[in-house]
Amino acid sequence: MTDTTASTLDRADQVRTWDRLYIGGEWVPAHSGRLIESIDPSTEQVWALVAEADEYDVDAAVAAARAAFDGPWRHATTPAQRGVLLYRLAELLRRDAGRLAEIESRDNGKPVRDTTGEMLRAADWFTFYAGLADKLRGAQVPVSEDAHAYTIRQPVGVVGAILPWNSPISLSSWKLAPALAAGNTVVMKPAELTSSSALELARLVEEAGFPPGVVNVVPGYGGVAGARLASHPDVDKVSFTGEHRTAQEIMRQAAGNLKRISFECGGKSPYIVFADADLDRALAVAVHSGFRSTGQSCSLASRVLVERPVYEEFAARLAERAARIRVGMPFDPRTHIGPQTSRAQLEKTQSFIEDGRRAGFRLLTGGGRPAGLDRGYFVEPTVFADVDHDSRMAQEEIFGPVLSVIPFESEDDAVRMANGTRYGLVGGLWTSDVRRAHRVAARIETGLVSVNTFRPILPSLPYGGFKLSGIGRENGLEVMAEYTETKAVYVDLSVDEPADPFAD
Repeated sequence: MTDTTASTLDRADQVRTWDRLYIGGEWVPAHSGRLIESIDPSTEQVWALVAEADEYDVDAAVAAARAAFDGPWRHATTPAQRGVLLYRLAELLRRDAGRLAEIESRDNGKPVRDTTGEMLRAADWFTFYAGLADKLRGAQVPVSEDAHAYTIRQPVGVVGAILPWNSPISLSSWKLAPALAAGNTVVMKPAELTSSSALELARLVEEAGFPPGVVNVVPGYGGVAGARLASHPDVDKVSFTGEHRTAQEIMRQAAGNLKRISFECGGKSPYIVFADADLDRALAVAVHSGFRSTGQSCSLASRVLVERPVYEEFAARLAERAARIRVGMPFDPRTHIGPQTSRAQLEKTQSFIEDGRRAGFRLLTGGGRPAGLDRGYFVEPTVFADVDHDSRMAQEEIFGPVLSVIPFESEDDAVRMANGTRYGLVGGLWTSDVRRAHRVAARIETGLVSVNTFRPILPSLPYGGFKLSGIGRENGLEVMAEYTETKAVYVDLSVDEPADPFAD
């Protein structure tokens, strides 16, 4: 594999190459011999080439994962030893955070200061689950004096982890850390747009000392490598983050052996601002929560619902703040947000902006290309007011820096609109009335509700969605149920001969 260990990636014209897959503890060429081009979204130029896995490679990776699960990982590695390995991986991530951040910024266009933070947070996930590896336990079940019954938590087996392109390392830690802590082995398929950092993570897995086959990385296209992983009869579980239509297809593919599945899909998150809220704080958080990652996050505060008495003031101040966001190159320290990750994503965002214009929604700021950026997949932070809540803009996930500001008249009206989409991932509300805070939080149909902040993400806090936003939970202690099976054991302690039920 071409050397990528330099501390900086300072030559924009240098095409990097990751021409090997990581399977069974070895770096092997792809069966097809093909390479995937990775486009730097800030320049629209090929910056990297990555080996393209096909069905043959996925089969090899699954076989390696199964051999490791049935061998040294399950039978010769204690839970405490698994924890030590995860701690080592966390420290290696912290050591190499800068280099990995540079790679990821070239792949998906995020500012390097953001990707650096994501690397450090990913290390926190591995640390959290390292400490949990030797603390999984079952329970005694009281049944009778002459019997002993208890439960055991055992690993599911081979896990297929299918990753999105918006936060590759961060979201891989959400899957790898708990899966490995529970004693599973993993075949990871990163998104074809952003595979480079996943292969670099495999290097750290190797350096940390994980047994061969415990973690395998096979970049490839969803319709080929992803489909084979989802349908493979020797994969016991699939964990997927991405668009809900892809999740539905994975459900169909996983039905062959009734795989366990967990999905974290899209969102159209409501950000509810009541008139009694601290508007200054609500505005600051709304701008960050709505535009971070160039809008490319499933938990964006994309629907800003504002109570009528403060609606005009809030919308105007929100637009003014959005207009001050600096859009620029990922390695410029002054940049707040970078480009969209792909041309397809940029075109999708532009189509929503044009829909908003045609519908007559009030464009408060943005809507075009930032000045001075002649190439790259850049778009201005955009705010529309007076958006019809039944419109495409308010109902569908854009995955771009576009906010819809919508007025509401009452608490019931706010809750109705908050719940009035097919999604239910994240919700937030701002109020100084503690009774209203608890009342509304209980009524919002999302997996996470935040009050007077937005979307706190912690390894200790469960995360997942209702409706089309997903199945199951990531993070927290709750995620361990996704990666373990519960076995019941019943031991008869009686000394008397059992009665013959068929005796006369």
